[in-house]
Amino acid sequence: MNKMLGPTILLLLSLLTGCTGDNGDAAKKETIKIGAIPDQNVADLNRSMEDFANNLGKKTGMNIEYVPSVDYAALVTAFQRGEIQLAWFGGLTGVQARNLVPEAEAFAQRPIDEKFKSVFIAHENSEINSLEDLQGKSFTFGSESSTSGHLMPRYFMMQAGIDADQALDGKPNYSGSHDKTYKLVESGAYEAGALNISVWEAAVKEGKVDDSKVKVFYTTPEYFDYNWTVNIADEESKKKIKDAILTMSKEDSEIMDLLQTDRFIETNNQNYQAIEEVAKQLKIIK
Repeated sequence: MNKMLGPTILLLLSLLTGCTGDNGDAAKKETIKIGAIPDQNVADLNRSMEDFANNLGKKTGMNIEYVPSVDYAALVTAFQRGEIQLAWFGGLTGVQARNLVPEAEAFAQRPIDEKFKSVFIAHENSEINSLEDLQGKSFTFGSESSTSGHLMPRYFMMQAGIDADQALDGKPNYSGSHDKTYKLVESGAYEAGALNISVWEAAVKEGKVDDSKVKVFYTTPEYFDYNWTVNIADEESKKKIKDAILTMSKEDSEIMDLLQTDRFIETNNQNYQAIEEVAKQLKIIK
């Protein structure tokens, strides 16, 4: 009886104290929660980010959990609260987040993000061929917090003498994401719109938009945009995250295809100073 009782008690004690091999090791691993602005098809984004989280976990040895956000502002708020420690931001949301969390650091971007652009599109029947032609026309931006779908397009419209709140046919619409923007223009719901150039080019390449109905009539000058921003106090963990992302290749994760890149390169907070200045000029941030 005692011989049988001894192992049973030991097993119960080991379960209660969490000292059972792999399960105990897993419990001790640090969990990093990551997020991304929902700037395109949510199902595609969530699937790709889950794959990215799994790959990052394997590379770092940490528990990486992807947490979807309902909109751009929700991701910034979650980052401010410490509910998200690593985020894929646009230029504007990154500035907003780092203003709220000064110790946060933008450390990686795609090569295209050094020289990013927006495209202005119009329905083929709209007779719009320049920014000046937007006078009196219906127009849709993407999300209000989007750099490439709102901030920079609004800025370049202003430079062309088009006040987006006064010169259009009514107030501008905000679609919420780049894929919705081109669909609204394609359908004729709005005569024109502006969106992320890489989402547009991917949509054309993959046949997601009918380019016989929609045309690009203006491409903006270059600016800095998307970035990975991290807020992790432990320097060793932060270094693991940085090294893993900066050495990723196209074969590592679905997210590389979705983001239209084959690698990430280094960046820093100072690269987004111009974005902050434009946002202040347009009174989008204080």
